[in-house]
Amino acid sequence: MIAVDILHAFATGNFADVAIRLVGVAVAITVHEYAHAKRADLAGDSTPRQNGRLSLNPIDHFDPIGTTAFLLFGIGWAKPVPVNPRSFRNPRRDAIMVSLWGPLANVLLAVALGLVIKFIPIANLMLLRLLLFTAVLNLVLAVFNLFPIPPLDGSHILSGLLPYPQARSYELFAARYGLMLLLVVIFVGSRFIAPVVDLFLRLLQL
Repeated sequence: MIAVDILHAFATGNFADVAIRLVGVAVAITVHEYAHAKRADLAGDSTPRQNGRLSLNPIDHFDPIGTTAFLLFGIGWAKPVPVNPRSFRNPRRDAIMVSLWGPLANVLLAVALGLVIKFIPIANLMLLRLLLFTAVLNLVLAVFNLFPIPPLDGSHILSGLLPYPQARSYELFAARYGLMLLLVVIFVGSRFIAPVVDLFLRLLQL
């Protein structure tokens, strides 16, 4: 767990470990939120740009409560990207793509970092650990966000893919039981995420 690692690193005076985890979290949430903002901007919605979210500066995506919780407990959120679906050229398709681009960006970055680790000799152990931690964290963030439970990205993707009547029924169900289901995902989601991460590492032979 990120929090346990960070607290242990502080307790032992291993500030290199603290830096690795802080940088990894900052990169993962920044890439995720920037991808949402960029896709919305491409779809014709200027709301993210007007709110300063079309940015790769981690501070612009920092949520005082959510991001701090992410660092301390391993579960949290970044500042949500504001969008106006009415500005989308194709509202239903673009809403799906805006939600999908966040996890997709995390997966692509994880793969890119994995390929760097695999094919480029890295003598600096701290840099190697930073790249590996960031790659795995991006993959975990992507898979977690694809669970079809609100407010995760997967819920918006599923709602957009379903026919309108079924989408409406799903949204009503999610509004009633979403929090309960999210808690279940938080506690048991690792059972589904761990095999994906393991497969990723095996494919890259890391």
